[in-house]
Amino acid sequence: MKELFAPNAKPQPKVFLTMVGAQVLLLLLLWLFYPLQLFPSLGEVLAALQDLLTTQGLLQELWASLTCALGALALATLLALLLAYLTALPFFRPLAYAASKMRYLTLTGLTFFMALLLSSGHQVKLAVLVFAATVYLVTGMTSVMLSTSQEEMDHARTLGMGEWRSFLEVVVRGKLADMLEVVRQNFAIIWTLITLVETLYQSEGGIGLLLYKQNRYLHLDGVLAIQLVILATGATQDYVFSLLRRVFFPYAQLSVAK
Repeated sequence: MKELFAPNAKPQPKVFLTMVGAQVLLLLLLWLFYPLQLFPSLGEVLAALQDLLTTQGLLQELWASLTCALGALALATLLALLLAYLTALPFFRPLAYAASKMRYLTLTGLTFFMALLLSSGHQVKLAVLVFAATVYLVTGMTSVMLSTSQEEMDHARTLGMGEWRSFLEVVVRGKLADMLEVVRQNFAIIWTLITLVETLYQSEGGIGLLLYKQNRYLHLDGVLAIQLVILATGATQDYVFSLLRRVFFPYAQLSVAK
């Protein structure tokens, strides 16, 4: 137990999981027996969740949102990687710099221009999500590239590699684990925006539209149930990205403090 209250301690997995389970159980008991007046009770939320699953197609709407989010993430990742890697060439650095600053733009005005340029609601929804994710991914990926030290590049050159080969080995291949971490951290941006976008473009449904309907009719138990589903989905995806990083880039853990 002392390890749980010691700074920088590494408790055993069983001890840590037991602690987490106890904390979750405590929160559920407090919610069950001492509910806040502002929030629905645990029983009401569970009943609303059952109704959403059986009569309102929660799983289907969640799947529609999930596939859209993953598609947007894939396109945004490819575009952001291209812009980030192009910063190795001075000619393209202003382009990546401008893209990173576009994260300050609001989507309220951009959706209007995208609606004029594109022909369908799905394309507009996808374009908004791709744009929002790309500008943040470019910022993080460019920072990863700039973290490359002179010693790393000099080491590659001493091995007889040219500039392009050194860039490929040190920056592209050597930083893939960090790039995946940037993608993991910024995936939440898409989930934050997808509910807003699905509310604006309702033709394809989605969990955002379902959340909007629950909120519109003041079904607070349904709103909270959907929010918990979104939270659980996001946490699961976050874990999957972390697992992929450990599986494909086990060397990335060597620099972590023990």
